[in-house]
Amino acid sequence: MTAEAAYAELIRRSKELGLIHSCSAVLGWDHQTYMPPQGGKLRGEQMAYLASWAHQRLTDPHVGEWLATIETSDLVSDPESDAAANVRELRRAYNRATKIPSALVEELARVTAQAQQVWEQAKKNNDYPSFEPLLQRIIELKRQEADAVGYTDHRYNALLDEYEPGTTVAELQSLFATLTAELAPLVQKIVAAPRKPQTGILTREFPIERQKVFAEAAAAALGFDFAAGRLDTTAHPFCSGFGPGDCRITTRYNPRFFNEAFFGVLHETGHALYEQGLPAEQFGTPLGAACSLGIHESQSRLWENQVGRGHAFWEHFFPRLKQTFPTVLADVAREDFYFAINAVQPSLIRVEADEVTYNLHIALRFELELALLAGDLTTADLPGAWNDRFQTLFGLPVPDDARGCLQDIHWSFGGIGYFPTYTLGNLYAAQLMAAAKRDCPSLEDDFRGGEFGRLRQWLKTKVYRHGQRYRAGELCRRATGSLLSPQPFLSYLTEKFGSLYGVC
Repeated sequence: MTAEAAYAELIRRSKELGLIHSCSAVLGWDHQTYMPPQGGKLRGEQMAYLASWAHQRLTDPHVGEWLATIETSDLVSDPESDAAANVRELRRAYNRATKIPSALVEELARVTAQAQQVWEQAKKNNDYPSFEPLLQRIIELKRQEADAVGYTDHRYNALLDEYEPGTTVAELQSLFATLTAELAPLVQKIVAAPRKPQTGILTREFPIERQKVFAEAAAAALGFDFAAGRLDTTAHPFCSGFGPGDCRITTRYNPRFFNEAFFGVLHETGHALYEQGLPAEQFGTPLGAACSLGIHESQSRLWENQVGRGHAFWEHFFPRLKQTFPTVLADVAREDFYFAINAVQPSLIRVEADEVTYNLHIALRFELELALLAGDLTTADLPGAWNDRFQTLFGLPVPDDARGCLQDIHWSFGGIGYFPTYTLGNLYAAQLMAAAKRDCPSLEDDFRGGEFGRLRQWLKTKVYRHGQRYRAGELCRRATGSLLSPQPFLSYLTEKFGSLYGVC
């Protein structure tokens, strides 16, 4: 077989796998939105079947033969060519998949489908013991996965590599140490500052139907294509990109807290803009997929915080917000509202955390995941360990497990190694936004006028259109001119919150 023929077969198989994963994503979305409660067992079997099928198709020995044929040909002589990028990433996926037994893939899919449903009820009822046996099983299975894949230094590296290729535990430990050391003094200054926001503005009565209207309008203004997507309600906000023409986002509404749904929508819209901006013709191949979860998260954090919590954004949207909630916000000035949505205060819930303290929530989860995977912490002891460490980091007692170790969905779907990508996303977001403003100096004027197309086009050019052509670090270097650094993020926080709280 010629290299050209082998490559055609490889891409055909890759696109087939893309369709299988898309079907799984549809079932996963339905699981979190409209599936009836008694459908969980069948859904687990459905997910296990699709996971096994995809695994079999990826680990087919023919895939290895095609890869070997192509890798010794001129097709991949240019490392930045379409073929070279696709082959590099498919080789990585093939090598990983062939190390994991099909039975383990099936069992993980089956257990996590059940665990997500149990987790939702456990969180609602503050009932950790009902979820703990499934979490214990998930940790056991993820250890098996890490051992099958192989690793250096720590099992966690094998799982982290699935989400952020090339990043290591050692790098993350150094990064979190730097962030904690730099942010602690800023948090202390802010807490001690005499200037305080009127956060009660945000906990008035905001009718859910009006929240929906306003949130959808904002998502559309940022560029979310509702003809190719939709917004629904769920227990934990997420974005599912099924493929070209179909991207779903969700949020959860709280009639007594404006931030919860609105900034959740902006966050998921950021993810969706990335999905809708990927090259449709490359769907099912690495060039049609997001670079990494850290880069994906950079898009949600960029639109939620760098844009959506920015002053210029509210110069445009605050008058519209007052029209939507005329009685609720009749006595509220724009500057007071802006200060309130940017309040810095240690809090229990990660998804509601401010920009300054958010990464402490990730540091907590990272530490606990390392301990769970290493066997230094049991799932039975997790709530106590969570509460003790949270008290140390935030100075707050944890009143119950629903607002403690049960608050996130990630462990129920087996996402061990996922959380650190949120912090990486914050860093990438700040560095990308600084570069965008450098390249397009009048972006803030665009935002004041409700125009976001120029930023979206910059991101499409610098990030979206490349898919997985480059690894995350190289993509960052090409887009911003520098390797990833925490400094743009730290400078952004110091400037913004130093000004708000008068502690410059």
